[in-house]
Amino acid sequence: MKLVRQGWADALVELGEKNPNVAVFDADLSKSTLTNLFKDKFPTRSFNVGIAEQNMVNMAGGFSLMGFVPFCATYGIFMSGRAWEQIRNTVCMNKLNVKFGGAHGGLSVGPDGASHQALEEIAVMRCLPNMTVIVPADYDEAKKATLAAAEIVGPVYLRFGREKLPVISAENDEFIVGKAKIIQEGTDVTIVACGAMVAEALEAADTLKEQGVSAEIINLHTIKPIDKEALIASATKTGAVVTAEEHQIMGGMGSAVSEVLSANFAVPMGFVGVNNTFGESGTPGELMKKYGCKSVNIVEKALEVLKRKK
Repeated sequence: MKLVRQGWADALVELGEKNPNVAVFDADLSKSTLTNLFKDKFPTRSFNVGIAEQNMVNMAGGFSLMGFVPFCATYGIFMSGRAWEQIRNTVCMNKLNVKFGGAHGGLSVGPDGASHQALEEIAVMRCLPNMTVIVPADYDEAKKATLAAAEIVGPVYLRFGREKLPVISAENDEFIVGKAKIIQEGTDVTIVACGAMVAEALEAADTLKEQGVSAEIINLHTIKPIDKEALIASATKTGAVVTAEEHQIMGGMGSAVSEVLSANFAVPMGFVGVNNTFGESGTPGELMKKYGCKSVNIVEKALEVLKRKK
């Protein structure tokens, strides 16, 4: 079990050592986002703008025009909410080379409650032209995703939860932006997951196997650009698809998958995620259970979808 955002933080330090033009901006949450590790090593390239997310994005945009590669960090709700207009109009509209780290995404913020639980940022970020959206599933993937983001010329949004997650990928696994990772082959149903839900999907697959159901698991770490080929190929093979995300069902990763399949290879689908409601205070485990984001919910949805399979 490791913090996903630790992978982001370690990658930022590595990038800072390799590239003197990498700069980091934070909105008074450097200990939470772990950008304090970058600041400790590169204080002259680290900027705390205070609780002023809109200014942070505009400053980063200006730095990008001077040849820097700026990374902005705060909670996902503040990044995608308070600064959305600046991300849209300053960064995306002008294709500026700014990267965004949305920490504490999903229900994992726990006791901080609904106001701090970002459940909509995949939706509001993926709808922006020129934006790349990545949701890593573990520490290693977060580190690779952050390193890869630095190589992309243009805006990138990376989403991280607060809690530790199982390390399900190997350090030497290849990570390619826009290329989904099939982490388990199957023939009866495809389970597409991202972030914290990838580990839940693997657990669900074990339960389904005990019931004679063969599940294919896809880690869709890149929500945009989405890997159409992998999704269509898997849906063609299994004939049924379930998506799982720690996010609102509407507009999120599941919606992105359904957009692809409805236009190319329509199959029965089921969606696991937060269903049109805000969260509340509680432990992350309690909240994941209450809002239907556990392996048992994936199993139930898979069995339901299989009944609709021709």
